[in-house]
Amino acid sequence: MALSSGIEWTESTWNPVTGCDKISPGCKHCYAERMAERLQAMGQPNYKHGFELTLQPQMLELPLRWKRPQTIFVNSMSDLFHKDVPLEYIRRVFDVMQRAYWHCFQVLTKRSERLAELSGKLPWPENVWMGVSVESEKYVFRIDHLRATGAKVKFLSLEPLLGPLANLDLSQMDWVIVGGESGPKSRAMDPAWVVDIRNQCGQAGVPFFFKQWGGKNKKKAGRDLEGRTWDEMPRRHLRVVA
Repeated sequence: MALSSGIEWTESTWNPVTGCDKISPGCKHCYAERMAERLQAMGQPNYKHGFELTLQPQMLELPLRWKRPQTIFVNSMSDLFHKDVPLEYIRRVFDVMQRAYWHCFQVLTKRSERLAELSGKLPWPENVWMGVSVESEKYVFRIDHLRATGAKVKFLSLEPLLGPLANLDLSQMDWVIVGGESGPKSRAMDPAWVVDIRNQCGQAGVPFFFKQWGGKNKKKAGRDLEGRTWDEMPRRHLRVVA
């Protein structure tokens, strides 16, 4: 049985790696760290080391057992391109994604330098979507690293959005997700930042997905933007509908 996800832009999660460490301001209130600590306290064996980076080879072939085609967020509890994840292990993850051709896999990283460095050493099947997180102007360079990869579908997660992102270069991007930070110490997101990004996507012809306003009560804050939800998906949405 797949691990169903409450993340609005995916269906399931798969964690062949768990744990991470903070590298930029977007990581400050990491939801995955909080969740890992709870799972450790509950005695979940994959989290016996808490949020320490841990390879989980016993989880590698899990998607091959999921027969219903679905969209799967890879490493919702880690970062596949963390420096301590060996290239050989990353290749094993990509091998599973290639073999599980009936799923769409969404891989997201903040470590865009390593992504660009390893891109030529990895296969890039059509069913693997590669994304980078960009939380503020300081980290826009991650988009250039993504653009240089061999990924067939490239996307941006502008979450948690911590500042305006004017004049984005969205060339070769297939999808943009925007979201505010949630949780007890969440930082506020200005609606004007979201509207501007939405407008940039419209001008560039890039599908736009607004995930949430966030805040202490994200359900109450909702995800409507100017009177509607925005659930656009990549035009090259290759998942076969069961």
